[in-house]
Amino acid sequence: MGISILPPSDSDDDLGSGSPGSPSPSPHDSSSDTSMPDAASTSSSRRPGAGKRPKLSSSQRRRNRILVPGETITDEAQWMRGHGTFSAAAPSSSHASASAGATITATLPGPLHTTNKLLSITPLRSRYHPSIGDLVLGRIVSVDRARWRVDIAAPLLAQLPLSSINLPGGVLRRRTTADELQMRTYFQEGDLLVAEVQGVGNSDGVATLHTRSLRYGKLRNGVFVRVMGEGRGVGVVRGRRQVFTVATVAGSGSGSGSGEVDVALGVNGYCWVSRHVDPEADALEKEKAGKAKMAGAGSRVGMSISNLDELVSNEIYSSQNDEIDYRTRKEIARLCTCITLLADAALKIDEDTVIKAYSAAVEAEMEMMVDEDDEDAVAAAAAAGVDRKSELKKRIVQAVVGGG
Repeated sequence: MGISILPPSDSDDDLGSGSPGSPSPSPHDSSSDTSMPDAASTSSSRRPGAGKRPKLSSSQRRRNRILVPGETITDEAQWMRGHGTFSAAAPSSSHASASAGATITATLPGPLHTTNKLLSITPLRSRYHPSIGDLVLGRIVSVDRARWRVDIAAPLLAQLPLSSINLPGGVLRRRTTADELQMRTYFQEGDLLVAEVQGVGNSDGVATLHTRSLRYGKLRNGVFVRVMGEGRGVGVVRGRRQVFTVATVAGSGSGSGSGEVDVALGVNGYCWVSRHVDPEADALEKEKAGKAKMAGAGSRVGMSISNLDELVSNEIYSSQNDEIDYRTRKEIARLCTCITLLADAALKIDEDTVIKAYSAAVEAEMEMMVDEDDEDAVAAAAAAGVDRKSELKKRIVQAVVGGG
């Protein structure tokens, strides 16, 4: 039997004949079957089965579907409440009282999202909810027994067990009481670190982190950027490469690795922009410094495993920042500004958008420097009241949105 596709009727697109100023269907609706026109606009011209779909009145679509806490969404008993909604317990005395108790009220500010008969609200601002495998950045809040408490912008503090970190020198052994006494030599209150979510508690939802990788550990030589707070899918993209290196203009004409900047994007909205460190070159430099130090101390000091562990310990868990030249610091600040602009413009933050924004910022700034040399152009822009910084921000956002 063949399937005949009928064209959409006018009644399906009508969002309330009594209010011509009703907004268009929200993009948050999951399917075309959940478009909610006025229930009074039913007619015999609809295709079969269309009249059985639940509808919301046009008055419930006002203000572009941005609801506020306490606002009534619907009072029809056929709808089910989801996240961000509240419904008082309906008494079972009579049918009238039951229908009156089926009123669904918004408890969060945000747009209405409909999935079949389920009504939910996507919050405008929300905290991070951890998932296994997420790359997150956090700050040490407290040092407890055999674990650290870490703030990862979640409703509850995460925990980093002592058994889930790398010991100095890469030693693989069981943790002892002596290791617990030295926990503050690894991480102490206020330290920033990058880690991975290893597990989430089923009962309390507390995330458990680990740093058993050379990519994870304490953060230094950089700037912290916080872009969290959006609950509409805006923020760092999951499933993309979140730790990458950007070849900045500060490295042009310099040595290998000079001027490169590392960017770490945490799914929880915490980002870190720092000077690039080449592990091989850094290890070679450390080795040369260690040999020079031992040669200056004389033959009384020799190479030993304990000295090697001490050097590795100072490198992994050191809180001392290295010297960073002015050009690299300038590029770090520029990348931080680009990440902030992407968050303010409600754009996705990943490797592609950050690199596009940085390239557009460099190009636009060079053009502005050329224009500043032209006194006539500067005078004309001042007379027209053009804000050069605002124009620069608009160009960066347009370059990312347009793919330029």
